[in-house]
Amino acid sequence: MRAVVDSLQTLYLAAIIILGVSWVIDVPQYFGVSFISAEWMGPLLSLGIAAAFLKYPYAEKAGLFEVFLGILAILGWAWMSLNYSNWIIDIFGYTPDKFLPGIIAILLLMEALRKAAGLPITILVWVLIAYGFLGYLMPQPFQAEQFQLPRLVMYLYADTNGIPGQVLSVVGRLVLAFIVLGKLMEVTGATKFFTDLALAAMGHKRGGPAKVAVIASSIFGSINGTSVGNIMSTGIVTIPLMKKSGFRAHYAAAIEAVASNGGQFAPPVMGATAFLIAEFLQISYTNVVIAAAVPAALYYVCLFSQVDAIALRDNLSGLPRDELPDAANVMRNGWVFLLPLGVLLYLLFWRGFNPAVAALWAVGALLVLSVIRNRRFLKRDEWRALIVDGGANMLPLLMIGGGAGVVIGVMNLTGLGFSLSLVLTQIGENAGTLVMLMLTGVISIILGMGMPTAAIYVVLSVILAPAIVEMGVSPIAAHLFIFYFGLLSFLTPPVAIASFVAAGIAESKIWPTSWSGVQLAAVAYLLPFLWCYNEAILLQGTSIANSFAVITTLVAVLLIAKALQMIVSQAGSNSGKGVLLFAGALIIGSSTIWIGSESFLTMVFAAIGVGVLIVERTSNRLSF
Repeated sequence: MRAVVDSLQTLYLAAIIILGVSWVIDVPQYFGVSFISAEWMGPLLSLGIAAAFLKYPYAEKAGLFEVFLGILAILGWAWMSLNYSNWIIDIFGYTPDKFLPGIIAILLLMEALRKAAGLPITILVWVLIAYGFLGYLMPQPFQAEQFQLPRLVMYLYADTNGIPGQVLSVVGRLVLAFIVLGKLMEVTGATKFFTDLALAAMGHKRGGPAKVAVIASSIFGSINGTSVGNIMSTGIVTIPLMKKSGFRAHYAAAIEAVASNGGQFAPPVMGATAFLIAEFLQISYTNVVIAAAVPAALYYVCLFSQVDAIALRDNLSGLPRDELPDAANVMRNGWVFLLPLGVLLYLLFWRGFNPAVAALWAVGALLVLSVIRNRRFLKRDEWRALIVDGGANMLPLLMIGGGAGVVIGVMNLTGLGFSLSLVLTQIGENAGTLVMLMLTGVISIILGMGMPTAAIYVVLSVILAPAIVEMGVSPIAAHLFIFYFGLLSFLTPPVAIASFVAAGIAESKIWPTSWSGVQLAAVAYLLPFLWCYNEAILLQGTSIANSFAVITTLVAVLLIAKALQMIVSQAGSNSGKGVLLFAGALIIGSSTIWIGSESFLTMVFAAIGVGVLIVERTSNRLSF
């Protein structure tokens, strides 16, 4: 029985990747068959549900019960796909042959969501389902229309505003393609190449292993899709190296956690959320990448600067050169891994390809180059790692995509999103935009606790982003605002999951790790407020406004990095000086708001800040 269950699980996981890739490259059209997106998403979701029951069984090992639930899920969602075309033009109403399979399919989805993505997101989705039925009992402004069971079920089960809708389509197409690319990078050794290259370049410098962690995690975090997954892939190498070079355990863990979490902000992939933002806002993927580029760069500038300051303060040297990879050898043996990334960027930004198609072209290039480099095709276990393990990585994302469809469906049907937006807008009108943004940031952190990246964005974009837009903030600025604060839940106590995982690897205490992570990521708590008032930091203004915003913010970020390390130092005089530097940084960084986005006077403030940095650099002999 065990062998049958294992074979079924392997079959389901592999089929997820094969079906997803087939959809991206339009295989059905080659056979003269056409499908509506929802018709294809049904089987894909059902395979994910079936695989989730086998991968996360109720007992120690999966048995007949889990197999039965999986088959039931496949039948339930296949029924929707087979009848979808007829149902959308059916005038005979919500008959039992429609909504009864829908009830079963939705219940199985919810249970698979709990198993694959965790309890927090599942509880939230169940609360919204309950609201869909009982919202008519709520007081104004949250009172909703009373809906009968068949209508609500069918809206969620078989409507593109429900489960088989936009988010699931993005996950099953765009996200899947980048999951395949990321897994192939692991399988072919590209991940090790980039880590070795970072070690060769930075490992010998002051605090070198920590700087390697910043560089490597920023690269892989963008493609990886999860902060925790990034920590587990790069942190197991970088954290021991940081400790070996003298970093205290809680700092080593915090640096890796902050660097890995920042990968979710970093273009070009942003943990696959860039595609969701583009879909939600109906703008091009390129526009999202452009808007996210400067904040992500500033985030890493602040982290990198603090790492160097910690190394300087604690007199930490880099690793001996004889323990590091040779840069020439690394490049000679792995330069081919640069070409697929070049193909990806070329197709995305110069040719304007669909991101999923561009990712699969990069996959093809990497496969060919890997064969040439290794003089052999992928082995059986490597194919399994690519396809089966890739399918396993898709499980939580598929469940989240389905759960997000429930969230969006209930919000649309009941008008809850409008009600929440109305309440927050009233707060903003009465207390001011800043207070409303602060409240929204806190709510984003709370709602984001324990949820995967994609789920955080989807939920917050529906619940909170409309209120920010209503206050006059541009849609791209509003969506990046809630995205940043949602992701900061991974670093913010008490549920700082990224910090907790990194602390486990470093064998450090959880609370010191978490608070150090907050300190190292401080800029991420401040920048979103800035771009809500001046979106030039997102490169959405004139050339002059963009330039002034980037320059003043860069100077402010460098001052903040210096100030924070002074504040946490043991010397009391340094702490006082650090507070003054921090206040000055806030004045300089916000100068484009209160002076004017195109005022040359802001450059005077920036010049003063640069002067302070030069004095501090000279006095401390700073050198990266």
